[in-house]
Amino acid sequence: MRSIFIFSIAFFVCVITYGQQEPQYSQYMYNMSTVNPAYVTNQSGLISTGLLYRNQWTGIEGSPETANVFGNIPLNEKIELSVNYINDRIGDALSVNNNYFNVDFAYITQLSDAFRLSYGLKAGINSFKLDAAGSDVADDPAFAAANSELQLTVGAGLFLFTHNFYFGVSSPNVLPNDVSIGAFGVAQSKTHLYAISGYVFDFVSNVKLKPSVVAKQVIDSPLTFDVSLNSLLYDKIELGVSYRFEDAVVALAGFNITRNLKIGYAYDFSTSRLSGYNNGSHEIMLLYNFDLLNFRNKHTSPRFF
Repeated sequence: MRSIFIFSIAFFVCVITYGQQEPQYSQYMYNMSTVNPAYVTNQSGLISTGLLYRNQWTGIEGSPETANVFGNIPLNEKIELSVNYINDRIGDALSVNNNYFNVDFAYITQLSDAFRLSYGLKAGINSFKLDAAGSDVADDPAFAAANSELQLTVGAGLFLFTHNFYFGVSSPNVLPNDVSIGAFGVAQSKTHLYAISGYVFDFVSNVKLKPSVVAKQVIDSPLTFDVSLNSLLYDKIELGVSYRFEDAVVALAGFNITRNLKIGYAYDFSTSRLSGYNNGSHEIMLLYNFDLLNFRNKHTSPRFF
């Protein structure tokens, strides 16, 4: 009986991990480097940093929680580095804890007066940890201690952009990383493919609109996508809405507190079969630019992507 129960728990964790292996974000347009190593800010002298916290499906015990710290560091007009740390948790008594640390290298080429194309490579590690200390199976040999495993991650991407348009394709990890604890397989990693695009245009005086879309494909799983529309009012306030296919409708808001400081918030109204069991998802973001070369004195408009 206990073996059947342990197998059921392991299978449940495997299904969750398979269904959402990579953390998802509603404010994806501001931390694209998490999935595309070719993403660049292309602003020499500005180190762009960010913090993001997401609490998904509030009201469900053990629902996913994600914290992300990231930064983009232009070394010159052609080379840009970015760093990402992600902590992703799921589960209550039997919890899964993933810690990702990645470093990206992007090289920018000039295609024309307007278009630039960057090539990116991502390398890092993922620490996978399964902790059953607070569960009913903690005394079983298979789950008696915290079980962890280190995995190598390697990704690649392309990012085409102008001052008001971008399009990127990428895979944040092309290596298959399956996790087993004893005889039980608890996580099966599949290659993730992303395509992200957006455009910024002047709508009326002091109002900019930015439609964007991200498509996500996990090998052997259905395609999913987000469609968003953000607006920037007087270079100070952002309001928007997003739709995630068969999952959620999202309300977005952002505020440029200073020229270098921005805060953002997103609330997901769940539309999936989980809608009757959770109170939505909350996402908070903080962006800050370190203006090392007094760059902002030359550019009054804030970066919109």
